[in-house]
Amino acid sequence: MFGDEKRYPSKSIAEVANICRGASPRPISDYLTEDVNGVNWIKIGDISIDDIYVTHTAEKITKEGAKKSRYVTPGDFILSNSMSFGRPYILGIEGCVHDGWLIISDYQESLNTLFFYYELRANQVQSQFNALANGTTVENLNTDLVKGVNIIVPSIELQNEFADYAQFCDKLKFEVQKLVKNHLKYIYIKFPLE
Repeated sequence: MFGDEKRYPSKSIAEVANICRGASPRPISDYLTEDVNGVNWIKIGDISIDDIYVTHTAEKITKEGAKKSRYVTPGDFILSNSMSFGRPYILGIEGCVHDGWLIISDYQESLNTLFFYYELRANQVQSQFNALANGTTVENLNTDLVKGVNIIVPSIELQNEFADYAQFCDKLKFEVQKLVKNHLKYIYIKFPLE
């Protein structure tokens, strides 16, 4: 992401954050609820591949179920640990996560949230995830594997600068996509298919 690793300190994720695995109350069907006061139950189906933030859930679990799960808060990261492993998401809501997620928290002293997100998505980190997962019977990640992954930790000022630039680029991308979509609508109206 920043080029020459020799210019910036490298640390393991465990040196800058806490990592743990989600947990599932079993059987989950006993703990699902339609009560509006239930606890958000965060699943992979609640998030699209292009999302950065988790902002909603389709299901909730009871307070009793939450006691048997892992509670997460806004700003925490969840990282998919199997199937399409290594995908990070930033929590925008409180809730609980099952054992298909790893939770990364308490990183804010060393890392800007958006910088950390893009670093976790970067080829340098994803290739480490892939190499570690390929060494297992079923390709997946666990807390011990992720703890040992090395990341670059530049100054917080440089991280903030990067995060501002990344946000600017994301806004531009959104605007371009909107323009293309609107232009295509115009073309189909002006030149309908026969």
